[in-house]
Amino acid sequence: MELSKEDLKILNSKIGLKHLLSRKKIDLKRALLAAKYEIVLREIQAELVKMQLWIIANDKKVMVLFHGGDPSEKSGIIRKILSHNNPRHYRVEVNLPHLSQKTNGEWYFKKFVEKLPQEGEMVFWDRSWYNRAIIEPVHGLCTQKEYELFMEQVNAFEKMLTDSRITLIKFYFNISRKEQARRLEEVKSDPLTKWKMTPFDETSKELWADYKDYKEKAMIQTNTKYAPWIEINKEKREEEMIEAARQLLQIVPYQSEL
Repeated sequence: MELSKEDLKILNSKIGLKHLLSRKKIDLKRALLAAKYEIVLREIQAELVKMQLWIIANDKKVMVLFHGGDPSEKSGIIRKILSHNNPRHYRVEVNLPHLSQKTNGEWYFKKFVEKLPQEGEMVFWDRSWYNRAIIEPVHGLCTQKEYELFMEQVNAFEKMLTDSRITLIKFYFNISRKEQARRLEEVKSDPLTKWKMTPFDETSKELWADYKDYKEKAMIQTNTKYAPWIEINKEKREEEMIEAARQLLQIVPYQSEL
């Protein structure tokens, strides 16, 4: 492997040496890629801290939705990009579907309204109300009437949020069918992560076409000027993470100097 002066400088840095020595067998290519990724991520994390300070100082309200296929790294991305932010001024909410889930007749958006961001706060949703647009109809967790009602109401709901000075950001992470299968197998075979497997994950490969159909309908009907979808099309986890963080920094109009 031919290394440039810049590559050697990176490998001889504290970050580079850490990745070089992280395994018994030294892998220059792997260590260099990991070091470059960490350097970029640290720069982005520093900007995210500046962004949060601006949000707090200006009483802004930010809500970010994370959606994607079952093995996309939604929760991991949220944890990683926010690892240096002040946890007192952001919340991570999770809306996981359950096979035993039953509707109770309440307005569907009620539980989300109860968790809206306060002034100076960011709220990140690991899956959100869009479960009803994509996951629930595929698995029969809602009726056709409930699905249609949601699709009729969701744009108006999001318009109310943005009219109330909430910056609403909607991410969808796309990965190929092959990468989905690879990640699912990786999660399933690793004793540290196999607990993450759910009945939804087990059937996701067979229901790929159904997921894709509902996802495309949602993208078309709910991609509005005030709350557009941002699709992340990256196969590697590290690239997904960096792209999502960069998009977040571009959308929130923070000022670097406070």
